[in-house]
Amino acid sequence: MSTVDTLFRNARLVDGRTVDVAVCDGRIISIASHSQSPVAARETLDLTGRLVLPGLVDGHIHLDKGFVGDDWKSHRPCTAGFSVRERVKFEKEALAGARPIAVRAAALIDLCVAHGTTQMRSHVDIDLQVGLRNLEQVMAARDAHRNKVSVQIVAFPQSGIVTSPGVAGLLDEAVRAGADLVGGLDPAGYDADIDGHLDVIFGIADRRGVGIDIHLHDGGLLGIFEIENIARRTKALGLGGKVTISHAYALGEVPRDAVQRTAQLLAEAGVAILTNAPGAHAFPPVLLLRDAGVNVFAGNDNIRDSWWPYGDGDLLERAMIVGYRSGFSTDADLAAAFNMVTTNAAQALGLRDYGVAKGAAADFVVLDAQHVQEAVVARPRPRDVYKNGRLVAHGGTIVTAAR
Repeated sequence: MSTVDTLFRNARLVDGRTVDVAVCDGRIISIASHSQSPVAARETLDLTGRLVLPGLVDGHIHLDKGFVGDDWKSHRPCTAGFSVRERVKFEKEALAGARPIAVRAAALIDLCVAHGTTQMRSHVDIDLQVGLRNLEQVMAARDAHRNKVSVQIVAFPQSGIVTSPGVAGLLDEAVRAGADLVGGLDPAGYDADIDGHLDVIFGIADRRGVGIDIHLHDGGLLGIFEIENIARRTKALGLGGKVTISHAYALGEVPRDAVQRTAQLLAEAGVAILTNAPGAHAFPPVLLLRDAGVNVFAGNDNIRDSWWPYGDGDLLERAMIVGYRSGFSTDADLAAAFNMVTTNAAQALGLRDYGVAKGAAADFVVLDAQHVQEAVVARPRPRDVYKNGRLVAHGGTIVTAAR
C-alpha cells in the first residue's frame, strides 16, 4: 500500500457526498467513500463533514494599484462624472507617494488568500512613465507568494496605446519578459482608434501565442460595435477560449435583442466576459449570456485603490454582489453566481487541473455551509484554505510565509 502525504477524511463535496480525499505531491490522487479508501497517510485530517469548495479564482484584480498594506488614501471623485482618463491621472498622483508594490501586493495577496483565493489574474500597468517596472515588481511578488496563490499577469496599457506612441513596443516587450496575456483599454473611448488599438493587441497575441484581456468601459452601441469587432477578430485568428472582455458595460445598456445578437457572436468566437457588478454601473446580463453559450465569470477588480475604496478580497462576497444585483434568488441562480468565481473563472484562465477531482491540484477551501448556495448568501467564516494540499490560511490569518 502506497503512503500519501495527507488524507482528508469526512470531506463534504458540493454534490453532497461525504468522502475521503487523498493528496500526494500537491495533487488529489483519490476521492472515495471512507469504506473504499484504505489509504496509509503521513497525516490524517478529519474535516468533520465541513463543505469543501474548489479554490476560488479571481478573474480580474490589480496587484500594482491597491493601497492595502499602506496608509488610508481618501477617495478622490472625478470633477464632472466618471472619466477613465481623469481616474488615471488621479491614480498616478496617489501612487507616487505609496509604499512599494512589493509591500502592497503582498498585503493584497494575503487578504485574498485568507478568504479562499488560490488563483488570480492580475492586470499590471504598462506605460511610458513606469515602463516595465510594475511588471517586474508584480512578477517578483507572484514568485515570492507562489506557495499561496498562482498568478496570471496581463500587460495592461492603462494610459492607452495609439495615443501613447511607444507603448505598443512596451507591451510586446512585457509579453517577452513573462506577462501571460496582453491587455487593452477602450479602443474608441480612450484611444479614438478602434482598429489601430486592436491591431496592436491582436498582433502581439498572434505573434507571441498569448491570450488577450481587454478593459472595455465604452457604453451603448459604440461599445457593442467594439465587442463585435473583438469577437470577429478572435474567430478569424482562432483565439477562441483565449480572449476576455472585462466589464463590457455596453451589454447592460442596450436592448435585449441587441444583446442576444452580440451574445451569439461571442459564443461562436469563444470570447469570455468578466464582470464584478460594479457600483451604480450597468453590467452584462449574466444568465442571458450564459444561456447563449458565453462564459461569464467574475473578479474583484479594484480593491481599495484610486478607483474604488471598497473591497476585502472575498470572492464569495463578490458572487453574492453579482447575484444580488442580478436579482438571483433560486438555487440554480445562486449556483450560477458561485460558478462565476470557481469553474467559469478557471475555464477563462485556462486552468486544466482545477477542481476537487482526481488528478487536480489540491487547492480547496473548507468552511461551514450546507451547500454552495449557503456559501454565497452567508459567506461563512472561519475558512481553511489549502494550496497544493498545504494549509495556507486559517480563520482569516495566513499561516504559510512567502518563500
